[in-house]
Amino acid sequence: MTNPTEVLLSEGVILLGFATLFVLVFRRFGLGAVLGYLIAGALVGPQGLGLVGGGESKLDIAEIGIILLMFLVGLELNPGRLWRLKRDIFALGLAQVVISGLVLAGILYFGTLFTLGAAIALGLPLALSSTAQVLPGLKSSGRINSPFGEKAFSILLFQDLSIVPLITIIAALSRNPADAVGPPGWQLALYTVGAIIGLVLAGRFLLRPLLNFVGQHGERELFVVVGLFTVVASAALMHSLHLSTALGAFIAGVMLADSPYRHEIESDVEPFRSILLGLFFLAVGMVLDIQSVIERPLFVLAMAVILVATKTLILFLLARLFGMNTKAALGLGLLLSQGGEFGFVLFDQARNAMLIAPEAASLFAAIVTISMATTPFLMLFARRLEFARSSVDTPEGPEYAEQASAIIVGYGRFGQTVAQMLAGAGYAVTLIDRKPAQIELSSRFDVKVYYGDGTRIDLLRSAGAEDAQLIAFCIDDANLDAKTLEPVLSSFPQAAVLVRAFDRRQAIRLQKLELAGVVRELFDSAIVMGRRGLELLGMEPSRIDDMELRFRETDRQRFDQQVAEDDMMAGMHLMYRPGRPIVAVDEKIEGESG
Repeated sequence: MTNPTEVLLSEGVILLGFATLFVLVFRRFGLGAVLGYLIAGALVGPQGLGLVGGGESKLDIAEIGIILLMFLVGLELNPGRLWRLKRDIFALGLAQVVISGLVLAGILYFGTLFTLGAAIALGLPLALSSTAQVLPGLKSSGRINSPFGEKAFSILLFQDLSIVPLITIIAALSRNPADAVGPPGWQLALYTVGAIIGLVLAGRFLLRPLLNFVGQHGERELFVVVGLFTVVASAALMHSLHLSTALGAFIAGVMLADSPYRHEIESDVEPFRSILLGLFFLAVGMVLDIQSVIERPLFVLAMAVILVATKTLILFLLARLFGMNTKAALGLGLLLSQGGEFGFVLFDQARNAMLIAPEAASLFAAIVTISMATTPFLMLFARRLEFARSSVDTPEGPEYAEQASAIIVGYGRFGQTVAQMLAGAGYAVTLIDRKPAQIELSSRFDVKVYYGDGTRIDLLRSAGAEDAQLIAFCIDDANLDAKTLEPVLSSFPQAAVLVRAFDRRQAIRLQKLELAGVVRELFDSAIVMGRRGLELLGMEPSRIDDMELRFRETDRQRFDQQVAEDDMMAGMHLMYRPGRPIVAVDEKIEGESG
């Protein structure tokens, strides 16, 4: 009898070995990791060399990677920002799914021998794109929060929301008598609304207090446990209601998007997401029915081409209708032109509903897989034409920046001065900002600013932070805290980190970090005005210099005392207050001068 542990270890070695080899090769030639995983899976699977079996079971496990991906995407979107995207989600996303699905169903119905029910059951799933393939690329390039990335994400999110109505449509068309006992569509809709409300309430009244408790009294490892528990519990709830597990994980992420522990959870969950997504694409390659492709190669290739071309054209036209320029719209069409992983689920549903034969399900799974394999090539083509670069709507991410000595995050009124001083001294500087309007304005002054959230580790890494000597956070953010900056310090220990503090309170909170410096944004400019005021009041320049030195020293002493006692009221005796000076100014200045 074969030992399960031995099987697991031997298959693990084979899968990881082939995956490492092919991903390295494909990345070396700029083709992306996804295609490497797919080819590796097809090669070691039952249809290839037959070194590893059980592709279907591995695919079920690996779908947790998609769930983790949607959770991490949810962490990027607080409820307010999600509401801002409602037009792109429910208008652009709806139009893409409906139009693409009906057009593809029509092509199948009029161009093949499929019945109308079968054409609908196949055409609608083909309208979905690969969340697992597109979102990691957007996240790693730092473009998930750009206008271009937001439109792509909005479409993908609606596609995930559409899983429930698509399952309902297939159930309504079902020829299988057993499906008659399943829950009706209106009941699934009520389940969806109820589950979302339940997850929102649980996140606010249960999860956040738990995270606060763990943050104050727990170990770092507990964040991993709580993060994974959150994802698995939300997905399990949705699964028990026959709803989208990925949607449940996404809602859980949104509820934690404005939590102070967001970055901690994100950094802890990210490695699991990466591993399981890699396993997912390996499993997709393993279950690819190569025999079906061999038997009908022209049909499979023709349908893959028709799928990619049709979705590209429809997405291009819709994107233009929604205000994107020509190149950005074509780039969006190419990005989302492939079939998606949820198509495999819906094809299986259609097979169980007796709408299509098992051979047809395998055939269209192969078509989707081949379309997914085209995405790296299409994106290479899109990048060569620089769709994203040429449009103000889609600012360029810092992955295109040359290596620099310093990275400045935030190019507002504060960051501009810092950048000009460093650039004036001859140092190479990479500028990052997350406001497209600021990036556009800077371009008018011939200043290149890259788009992205500079507090993200992956974006900083793409900007060259691993080799930078200095990282300066010049953003106007009073909520910038230790939880955000600690991963930066640990990820890039060679770089000195400077931080702009909004006020004294924030500067005190940041003192426990090993920062190279914290600068209160108005402190020195206020001293300059104070000096000018003393000049206008008639004080001599030498006495003004002495007064400034004394003020800086007493302020430093008071600040150190506030940090040591963790109390804003500490050191009040060191304050200069109107009507209550520590000593008379003239007396003190004269005494020190003498």
